[in-house]
Amino acid sequence: MQEKKEYKLIRCGRLYDGTCDAMHSNWEILVEDDRIQEVGARVTCPEGTKVIDLSDCTVTPGMIDAHVHFQHVNWQVRNRDAVYKGGVWRSMAYLYNARKSLYRGFTSIRCIGGSTFDYYGGIAAKNMINQGYFDGARLIVMPYYCCTPGSHGDHSQYLWENPYLSELQIKTAPTCGSGADFFRNAVRKEIKYGADFAKVFVNGGVSTPHDAPDDESMTKEEMAAVIETAHGLRVPVTAHVYSDQTMQKLLNLGIDGMEHGSFMTRATASRFEDSGTYLVPTLCCLNDAVHPDPEKLAQKAAHYREKLMKYSPQYIEGRKVILSSNIKLGYGTDFVANYHPYDHGREYECWIQNGVEPYRILRAMTKNNAEILRIDKDLGTIEVGKLADIAAWKRDPMTDPLAFCDCSFVMKNGNIYPTETSL
Repeated sequence: MQEKKEYKLIRCGRLYDGTCDAMHSNWEILVEDDRIQEVGARVTCPEGTKVIDLSDCTVTPGMIDAHVHFQHVNWQVRNRDAVYKGGVWRSMAYLYNARKSLYRGFTSIRCIGGSTFDYYGGIAAKNMINQGYFDGARLIVMPYYCCTPGSHGDHSQYLWENPYLSELQIKTAPTCGSGADFFRNAVRKEIKYGADFAKVFVNGGVSTPHDAPDDESMTKEEMAAVIETAHGLRVPVTAHVYSDQTMQKLLNLGIDGMEHGSFMTRATASRFEDSGTYLVPTLCCLNDAVHPDPEKLAQKAAHYREKLMKYSPQYIEGRKVILSSNIKLGYGTDFVANYHPYDHGREYECWIQNGVEPYRILRAMTKNNAEILRIDKDLGTIEVGKLADIAAWKRDPMTDPLAFCDCSFVMKNGNIYPTETSL
């Protein structure tokens, strides 16, 4: 006997479907089981269709965050947790953050990895959610990123005052090492264990004590080993990078995309545009370099404040270049220094503060991110045949920077879930 299909009709006040820069007034979406069956001004419904009235909301595709660290829960103690929390705790953190993200309207998340302890818990969390054991956003996971000792990706830096403990911790980092052969094997193993993509840490950062954003912590041969190996296995690669010179090297090596890119020059931006290479600029986590918040800065370590202020002119100039370019931008939060990992809507507020036009941000949060995560066949836009990942917001994103902090409705794979606010 054939199972009876379940139909839901969503009546939208305003619909951003992700296919163009426009809001459609009073459109409707017909969902059949887990897929979108019809979209338009007038939709014909089968008998018994459940009607969902969102006529007072802005309806969008389920939102996507392309840069998160779900192994942490509280940004204020993130550095402590990076060395003192074990694998089981981190696995639970993935599930906790994934659930809160879903309830806040973000239905797909790219988990950008870590370096120590059992980050394979992210793979387990992804599979448990996919199999229906837990509510949670869909996870695209890379367990361990590739980095070198003493680099920004080496969390044993936080134990530098006790070299014995630091050395113990770095032994738990299977992809932290040196040499092209080391990284070839590291990438192969990560893919064997279920990694959806690979990532390299090629520059330093702000939060770690003994490196700088323009340090180059990998050789060209090491970078090439990761990119060539991953591409040979049909897996994309991204990079943590700030330096313009390092970005040029990565472009020469054919990398798929990059994270941050904060010190970009106009010449490099042109190369991004010409090649179609994407950038996830993570504006909010670095916003204090451009728009300082004294209250937030006071909570940071001295080395963090010093580096942020030292490199502030480069952050300011690079941000102007990025946001005035035609680079394919992704929306990613990287909330480890100012908000919790599930506070995804705060990034929208930051982009607006930095003068980005709302439709460009919406495109980054939906269609662009789906393409970056390679899930665009099923997600990223509201179109016939795609999975029914749909969110609704009482606030108007065209006028309210906090619109995506206040979710009113969320559907993933045709199923409706509770919602909660970030405000």
